[in-house]
Amino acid sequence: MDYDIRETLQALKDGKISVDDAVHAIKKQPFEDLGYAKVDHHRKIRQGAAEVIYGAGKTPEQITGIIDSIKKDGVKTILITRLQEDKAKVISETCKMKYDPASHIGIVGEIPKENGIGSIVVATGGTSDIPVAEEAALTAEAYGNKVIRLYDVGVAGIHRLLSHIDELMDAKAVIAIAGMEGALASVIGGLVDCPVIAVPTSVGYGASFGGLSALLAMLNSCASGVSVVNIDNGFGAGYLASMINHRY
Repeated sequence: MDYDIRETLQALKDGKISVDDAVHAIKKQPFEDLGYAKVDHHRKIRQGAAEVIYGAGKTPEQITGIIDSIKKDGVKTILITRLQEDKAKVISETCKMKYDPASHIGIVGEIPKENGIGSIVVATGGTSDIPVAEEAALTAEAYGNKVIRLYDVGVAGIHRLLSHIDELMDAKAVIAIAGMEGALASVIGGLVDCPVIAVPTSVGYGASFGGLSALLAMLNSCASGVSVVNIDNGFGAGYLASMINHRY
C-alpha cells in the first residue's frame, strides 16, 4: 500500500499525472480483506479520521484481527465502540487496551494531544444519561478535543445548567444528551452561538418509547442551530463535534 502511494506521487512529480489524478488515485487505494472484514486503510485520507471498530456482533478474535490490521497501517489511536465487557477482557489478554465499562468504549493506543480550535461541552439531562455521554466524550477526546463534562444539568433544575453559562458560551460545539422529553437541547440551543448536537437517549418511563419521544422533541426544537443524531448515538455526536471543533 505504501509502495502504491509512492508510485502515484512519483508519477505526479514526473508530470505523468495531474494533481487531481493523484488525489483520485490515492483515495481509491485498496482496503485489506480479512475475509470477515474489509479494513478501510484510507478512510483517514478521505475523511480525516481512521476507521472505527463497531464491537457489537463481532467476536473478540475478529476485533483483534481488525485492530492488528489498523495498527499495521500506522494508526496510533484505535477506537472500539459498543464493546461488551467480556469481549474486552479477552481482547486485553493479547492487546493493550483501555476500556470504559460505562460507555463500552475501548481505546487502543494513546489519546492524542488536544488539537481542536476550542472546547466541546458534553451536557446531560440526568445521571442516567452518562453512559451515552461518556461514549460521546471519549470519542471526542480520541480525536484530540478538549472536552468539558456537565452532567445532571437537566431542565428539572435549570439553575444547574445556568451555573455553567460561561463554559457553554465559550464552546465550539455542545452535545446535549437527554431522555424523557428531551428538552435540554432546545434550552441550550437558545443560549449559545455554536452548533448544538442533540442526542436522545432511551432513558425514561413507558411513554418515552425507548427514546422516541426525546428524538421527536429534539427534531421539533424551536431553537436554531440544533441538529440531532440517532437514539443513544454518543459516538456519532462526538465524531461530528470533533469535525466542527477542527473546522468551525
